[in-house]
Amino acid sequence: MTAQHERLRIGGKPLRADAERTVHTILEAAERVLLVDPTATMEQIAEAAGVARTTVHRRFATREALIDALTRWATAQFAAAVDGAVSDAVPPLVVLYRVTADVLRVKIGWGFAMDRAGSSADPEISRVHAEVLAECDRFLRRAQATGLLRSDVDIVWARRCYYALIHEATKGGTADADIDTLTTLIVDTLLRGFGTAAAQSTGS
Repeated sequence: MTAQHERLRIGGKPLRADAERTVHTILEAAERVLLVDPTATMEQIAEAAGVARTTVHRRFATREALIDALTRWATAQFAAAVDGAVSDAVPPLVVLYRVTADVLRVKIGWGFAMDRAGSSADPEISRVHAEVLAECDRFLRRAQATGLLRSDVDIVWARRCYYALIHEATKGGTADADIDTLTTLIVDTLLRGFGTAAAQSTGS
């Protein structure tokens, strides 16, 4: 993945800085409004964004086009969060905390859009998520090679559990959640589970 995910594109063309700021304002408002009311209208979104309805329609021909752009934008932020956190120059445990916290911020901050991205048929969104998945597996293999994960751990299973932990941590009343607390909870659960040392010894 590259920094290209950090730029929003409409109709395949990069936007000017001022136009991108306007679009970003509209998308942030759309996320807030649609999270509360998924049936909200373009007019309600325009009001929340503090712009004229014609401005929204000039950028997005239809409500569906706006929601598609919102989903792509959130996906780009998700990919950028992973890009910015994962590094072979940093100890895996530090990376694990960093990437977990950054992904949580995106998933909580763009909850409506990220939920929609999970079921999107957009090939670009699917491609980005596939790249993130591959990067996650690569990182987990590095964590295993350096001793952070046990040598007998199945990497695909570890990644599925990690994804599930993040998913559950972002559900239900997390808008005001403490990211550091959630991050610690996820990492602790992934690395230590719920069993006591005695139970782990018995199971080995």
